Amino acid sequence: MKYILTIITIMVTQAGLAQTDFDPEAQLKKLNIELGKVSPPVATYVKAVQTGNLVYLSGHVPDEVPGKRTRGKVGSQLSVEEGKEAARITAVSLITTLKWHLGDLKKVKRIVKVFGMVNADPSFTQHPVVMNGCSDLLVAVFGERGKHARSAIGMGSLPLDAAVEIEMIVEVE
Repeated sequence: MKYILTIITIMVTQAGLAQTDFDPEAQLKKLNIELGKVSPPVATYVKAVQTGNLVYLSGHVPDEVPGKRTRGKVGSQLSVEEGKEAARITAVSLITTLKWHLGDLKKVKRIVKVFGMVNADPSFTQHPVVMNGCSDLLVAVFGERGKHARSAIGMGSLPLDAAVEIEMIVEVE
């Protein structure tokens, strides 16, 4: 019987269904990230919509952070590293909205899809590198559950001249 339970435990763990040490809030603390308040939408929409076990997060732009450049075109006004930092800041905003919507980040079963738009100079081609700022943080916070499908595309402009705008789809328990 013990042998069967061990095999089942291994199979469930490998399938990513069991992660007993899953604690996104503890990971945020380790990373010195403090979630703030959810900012209100800038137009007629809501920040999150849930249908069944999927949560769709509206496009988020990076908050303005003192000492960080989060506005302008990546490739001409901002460096790749500044764009990457803007994507990371935006990931914090997405996680903040997700926490507000769910109440508990332990309800996250999987980050399914991230759609990243980069406000880019027309000759810019490193969109995936910029979006790694978001993706790397999601994996750092959610572990295996944070690994996701992703698109990274360039845009001629974005709202508020933001360096990035990111949408996310999340499966929840």
